Amino acid sequence: MRLRLLVVAAFGLALSGCVNTPDSNGWGYSQKNEFVEILKDDTYLSICQDRDLANRVIRSENSADMTQMLYKYANNLANDCIDIASFKAAQSARKNDKFKTHFHIYKQKVSMQDLQNKLKAGWSITQILSPYVPKYREFQRLASAYKSLRAEGNTTKLYKLRLNIERAKLLKPNVGNAYALVNIPEFKVRIIENGLTKLAMKVVVGKHHMQTPIFGEYLQYIVLNPQWNVPDSIARNEIIPKALRNPNYLRSHRMEIHRDYNLNSPKLSLSQVNAKEYVGGKGYVPFKFIEIPSKKNGLGRVKFLFPNHYSVYMHDTQSKYLFKRCVRMYSHGCIRLEKPNDMLRYIVTHYTNTSWESAVQMYDSLKTHYIHLTKRLFVHTAYFTMYIDDDGILQEFKDIYDFDRLQQLNFNQL
Repeated sequence: MRLRLLVVAAFGLALSGCVNTPDSNGWGYSQKNEFVEILKDDTYLSICQDRDLANRVIRSENSADMTQMLYKYANNLANDCIDIASFKAAQSARKNDKFKTHFHIYKQKVSMQDLQNKLKAGWSITQILSPYVPKYREFQRLASAYKSLRAEGNTTKLYKLRLNIERAKLLKPNVGNAYALVNIPEFKVRIIENGLTKLAMKVVVGKHHMQTPIFGEYLQYIVLNPQWNVPDSIARNEIIPKALRNPNYLRSHRMEIHRDYNLNSPKLSLSQVNAKEYVGGKGYVPFKFIEIPSKKNGLGRVKFLFPNHYSVYMHDTQSKYLFKRCVRMYSHGCIRLEKPNDMLRYIVTHYTNTSWESAVQMYDSLKTHYIHLTKRLFVHTAYFTMYIDDDGILQEFKDIYDFDRLQQLNFNQL
């Protein structure tokens, strides 16, 4: 009789869902409870435009709805909750020959089949969502600040703060625990390792109409005593007109003309290249202007290359006075460093096999040398108009490139 009662009780528990036997959609009892709790406080801030479905799931715990919501939640977490279509349209509308702007969107693929397989295998929802949670401290800090402000009923900053949380989701994923973050609206770069700031300094960024692009790539090598290879667009619109007006311009700016960016190739004169044909506009120029390495080179004594099709990098500068200004938008898109030698020493010491003594000898030679990195360091050029500093203070910056205005959240309820 006792055995029969135990069997009946176990059968009743199974029917009620109290044991974690998956239903036809792969959901176990504990998984349902866990997901409902995640949705109730929007733990990862990724309900976004799917609030109606989330509320329905919380009320009914319908497993088919739950599966759909899990997919949407993971996708919003892996990617973003910005109206990307309208943003791309706005970007396209303002691009022209004299206005350069780029904001790279890094999208991750979320597989419904993968989510269902993990559900059926008994993974917790936290485990299932883990690959899509941004690992950057910027996301964690901003999300924490957002939840605090929302709990306090402080709505004045919530929208802008949420927009910056979504930008943290857009940073390129899976690049490791060490990265350099150039926060353009802040005019600052940090080297961050395992969540700790190891080095920080001021930067100069691109002008409003020649913006430093938002993207990311691995830092690959350092150039000591670099030559400046003048881009064709700058040659057409700045160098050639000035050289035609002033015969001494190239010499006074330590510039030479060559068929390519090789200083060992034959040197040419302005008259030999028929420069007047290449004034203004855009397009390829079949000769190149090079500023030779020197203590007065426009790139300074060192540049840091993370190869990309925007031809953007970090470098030294002769214009040190600009770092005394609060708003520092003066470059053609590259990032000028306040303390390039501090950056040089840190990266050489921690990310290369070259000794600091050897690097100093190369530097002092005034000849061009290359130092390749042997450890990975990713560089993000990012756009955070709100940022939590190392003292836990929420800082707010001006929307210098208009991305706060052009990017809109795809949901209304904050």
